Amino acid sequence: MSDASRIDPARIWTAALLVIGDEILSGRTHDKNIAQVATWLNVQGIRLKEVRVVADDMAAIVEAVNALRARNDYLFTTGGIGPTHDDITVDAVAAALGVEVVIHPAARAMLEDYYGPRGGVNEARLRMARVPAGATLIENALSGAPGIAVANIHLLAGVPHIAAEMLAALTGTLQGGLPVLSGTIGCWVAESEVADLLRETEQAHQGCQIGSYPFFREGKVGANFVIRATDQDIIDACMADLMTGLAALGRQGVTGGI
Repeated sequence: MSDASRIDPARIWTAALLVIGDEILSGRTHDKNIAQVATWLNVQGIRLKEVRVVADDMAAIVEAVNALRARNDYLFTTGGIGPTHDDITVDAVAAALGVEVVIHPAARAMLEDYYGPRGGVNEARLRMARVPAGATLIENALSGAPGIAVANIHLLAGVPHIAAEMLAALTGTLQGGLPVLSGTIGCWVAESEVADLLRETEQAHQGCQIGSYPFFREGKVGANFVIRATDQDIIDACMADLMTGLAALGRQGVTGGI
């Protein structure tokens, strides 16, 4: 990633996430990758703009890959790069790009090294060395099977802790903008009572976005207001004005949230 002095503050880099797997759609598996990918992208200065979940279906994956990669700087996928017959993400991405599927020699070497003392590389395990032609590898220190990068697409494992290792290997390698920072103010108030204040405060601080997240606790309604921007000074000024505005309405804001 470029250092801060070379970052264009007006340039917003975006990414999409494609979550692949029948087990997600059936409810048997609860996805944990969306939050960790979104958090990681924020630090890289890349905004996660959309998420789509599709089944292990070739046509559905191809359609989603082509749509999402075309309107975002990056596309990340999770799931479907394992050793079984229904792991078809590599095939679908290759089809979307119009390239062949090949065995990556470095991926094969990684698998042979990892599985050497674990029974060796069989036909199923060798599937994890298959990549779309022209792809590079994303290191995976946990299980030997690498992730895959091709064009603006990054294929990650569906298992969250393995996906996290792949994201760690990618840290600092993608071009992005300024990291998105945030601050939070909580208040025991119905968000409908402060809707005008939130809108006016956001409009008064260009570059800020205020998200309102209501809750019900202790028999009372409240909300946490999250202020996001790429400049900490802007966030601080927005938070100060919001605290003042809440006080003017007879409400006490809590820095850091409730």
